[in-house]
Amino acid sequence: MLSAERAGHLLSMAGRACLSRGTAGAIGPVEAAIRTKLEQALKPEVLELRNESGGHAVPPGSETHFRVAVVSSRFEGLSPLQRHRLVHAALSEELAGPVHALAIQAQTPAQWKENPQLDTSPPCLGGSKKTRGSP
Repeated sequence: MLSAERAGHLLSMAGRACLSRGTAGAIGPVEAAIRTKLEQALKPEVLELRNESGGHAVPPGSETHFRVAVVSSRFEGLSPLQRHRLVHAALSEELAGPVHALAIQAQTPAQWKENPQLDTSPPCLGGSKKTRGSP
């Protein structure tokens, strides 16, 4: 039987599972792969994943831009760079292929407790330097 504290923790984790939905409410294969690989590699207490592709100059239904918050005790004692390297290692296949941008919040449980939210990305400026008039 679950203790009240453990049950509350599990409910909190379930409530934090931010599932971004693509067309027709489905999770795409890239998003599903990211979620599975991070869960297997880092055993996170919290994993929030947002597909931000819709805010960029990509076709509808794309899976190219993501933001992720990974909260894991595996990050204890590691620098932010070391934490990001663990995330990148877990997602090397996706980063070499379909994923163009990945914003990472890699935190320990204590850090997440201080500020338990997925950051917001700035709006995409769209296009390229050529379309924005830059040299």
